[in-house]
Amino acid sequence: MAGKTVKETIHAKGFDISIYTKDFENEYISLTDIARYKSEAPHDVVKNWLRNRETIEFLGIWESLHNPDFKQVEFDLFRGQAGLNAFTMSPTKWIEGVNAIGIVTKSGRYGGTFAHSDIAFEFASWISAEFKLYIIMDYKRLKSDENSRLSLGWNLNREIAKINYRIHTDAIKGNLIPPELTPEQIC
Repeated sequence: MAGKTVKETIHAKGFDISIYTKDFENEYISLTDIARYKSEAPHDVVKNWLRNRETIEFLGIWESLHNPDFKQVEFDLFRGQAGLNAFTMSPTKWIEGVNAIGIVTKSGRYGGTFAHSDIAFEFASWISAEFKLYIIMDYKRLKSDENSRLSLGWNLNREIAKINYRIHTDAIKGNLIPPELTPEQIC
């Protein structure tokens, strides 16, 4: 992903959940922030979720639908081991193993594990159905606010273009059309 990162925040049941996008199409929601609802050790919660067979199946289907560089053979190895007692999975292991794009890790002060909104909502279901609904509710509010801002900007640009059109046409009439022409000659 290239371009400037845009960050937003969802507020669900007293928890702030970070969202970022670089392409204004794919939004990545912090799994780390969602996991804080369940535990003070959010990285362990994410790893436990990644150990589940159903999770690996879901992630594999999502990647195969959205990622042309998805490594299917490596995925099949993970799927065969998922759910076993000795199976461990981390976000980094998943990303590097199958060349995943649906989950990303960011280091630093505002880092953590982020996932495409489709995946983040699935993770939130695993945490708590109620909490997921609060997340979705505030996510919809955020999208509605964003659409209102974009709509206002579009209308403003349209009005400015309309005003400028009149200014330009009046300038053409006043400066380019010779005053000695009759109205019949101008038409």
